[in-house]
Amino acid sequence: MKKNMLLKAGSVVIALVVWQIVSMAVGMEMLLASPLSVIQRLAVIWKEDGFFFTVLFSLLRITAGFLFALLAGIVLASLAGKFKAVEILLWPWVVTVKTVPVASFIIFSLIWFTYSQLTVFIAFLIAFPVIYNNILQGIKNVDGKMLEMAKLHNMSWRRRLLYVNLPGIKPYLFSACSTAVGMAWKAGIAAEVIGIVKGSIGEKLYESKIYIESVDLFAWTVIIILLSVFLEKAFMLILKALFKGVEKL
Repeated sequence: MKKNMLLKAGSVVIALVVWQIVSMAVGMEMLLASPLSVIQRLAVIWKEDGFFFTVLFSLLRITAGFLFALLAGIVLASLAGKFKAVEILLWPWVVTVKTVPVASFIIFSLIWFTYSQLTVFIAFLIAFPVIYNNILQGIKNVDGKMLEMAKLHNMSWRRRLLYVNLPGIKPYLFSACSTAVGMAWKAGIAAEVIGIVKGSIGEKLYESKIYIESVDLFAWTVIIILLSVFLEKAFMLILKALFKGVEKL
């Protein structure tokens, strides 16, 4: 664990050194801000009026979109795993969402939703197929022999869920959530940039591009990365705690 942490820290240092060298070679902060300039900007950007409102605006909406996707993915995957007809009916919709570019959905959504709803919907839309497909795959891969044993011993549906289904689905659920959180963040921020959603992180990125403020662009990008990592780690810890609690039942 410590070795992995050290390796990751080393890779970050190498990336920063390379970034600094490229920035010095370009020689124009307007085109490519240096890591030092970005770090200095990060040290003061949080003191600006509206910073925490902007962060919370995007954080809450993207989180809401992800949670809606998680709930819908679990429910619909469970139905699709039990009823083949449901899986067949959902297949074209899931494939469409997976293949159509995010930008197309964002533009369509600007017609259907208000700006404040846009981030939630796009985050939901992009995260849903990942969660649905992974959980469905997990349901299909639950040990058939274990299910047969459960039926032979007349196990209640509750005990079957706790001791057979959930352990089989667990790795797929963890993998789905880890991937879907990052995708929800990328899609949600993209929606805010294209829709120029007022009061959002996406609006800050758009303004940085309009005014050619390279330092601000990189600073907000770093903030997005940190928020995405924080949300993923926090949610995975909550999920692990929930599974530990369920396993004790």
